[in-house]
Amino acid sequence: MTTTAAIPAVKVDERIAGMPLWKRLMIRPEFGALAGAIVVWILFATQAREVWLSWGGTATYLDASALYGLSAVAIGMLMIGGEFDLSSGVMIGTSGMFAALFSVHSGFNLWLAMFLALLISLAIGFLNGYMVVKSGLPSFIITLGTFFVLRGFNLWLTQRITSQTNVTGVDQVGGYDAAHKVFSGVLFTIDGAQFKVDILWFIIITAIAAWILLRHRIGNWIFAVGGNKEGARATGVPANATKIGLFMAVALCGWLHGMVVLMQTGRSNVIEGVGNEFYFITAVLGGCLLTGGFGSAIGAALGCLILGMTSQGIPLAGWDNNLYFLFLGVILLVAAFSNEAIRRWARTASRPKSTEPVDTRD
Repeated sequence: MTTTAAIPAVKVDERIAGMPLWKRLMIRPEFGALAGAIVVWILFATQAREVWLSWGGTATYLDASALYGLSAVAIGMLMIGGEFDLSSGVMIGTSGMFAALFSVHSGFNLWLAMFLALLISLAIGFLNGYMVVKSGLPSFIITLGTFFVLRGFNLWLTQRITSQTNVTGVDQVGGYDAAHKVFSGVLFTIDGAQFKVDILWFIIITAIAAWILLRHRIGNWIFAVGGNKEGARATGVPANATKIGLFMAVALCGWLHGMVVLMQTGRSNVIEGVGNEFYFITAVLGGCLLTGGFGSAIGAALGCLILGMTSQGIPLAGWDNNLYFLFLGVILLVAAFSNEAIRRWARTASRPKSTEPVDTRD
């Protein structure tokens, strides 16, 4: 007589056992951004239906969203790690300035000039991260200082060499045609609407960031240092290296953003990107928290989509362009409050119910 060994039942995580699907979706960090994107899309679809639902309208707001997302997704990862970078906007102009100066005024091939600009950008990102982890000062203070240093240096250097704040002639140097196709060319055309390659870069960055956060141990390190840096270090997480790496990732994406803008215009403007850091923070609050340890790359990308649709939808609907800043303020406040509410609700919803008797005595 033979006996069949009993197959042990798979134990279901008691934190989500019996939780309805809609609750599981709502506690996802990107839920609020997804809901907001749907509402904004429907709003402008009703206000500018003919243009908004065309391929041209779609290409327009996707391109605007991509320009936000090239930097903002990396900012989202940094915020999950418990920090943020106020020099991310000026990094766009800095990288473009160095690439333009090296190619136009030093005679380098544009690809070599871009590589040198990349090394400088990564060095600035490393310096930001190193100062934050070694000094213990808030990243707000450190990167605000970097912002002013870079802005002043960029203006001084460019005016000293060119007597203006622009570096022109980039579209005349060797390697520009190939670089333009890679960073700013047309990906494909539908009914005359041109979908640019920066949309593809945006998708690639989002996919890589999502994979790292969800599938790689580095993602676990990012969440750990954002939630509790000292606790993460105690468990063997390289906390300092993780944070420095995040600042360098922001610098890398700032360089990519700068190259896209440089190839689109064929010239460098050193004040390009100044002030964009506030847009980046507004965008990623749809899927991340300023307190760190919670967030989603997909949520950050959806936040960029909201900003892109808003920036293009307002003029297409025939509204006053000044309403864009009103929308930004509303989006920022709604994202901050809703994300915090969802996070608190998620904690209570995923906490096991206690079977211990409750002491009701005073």
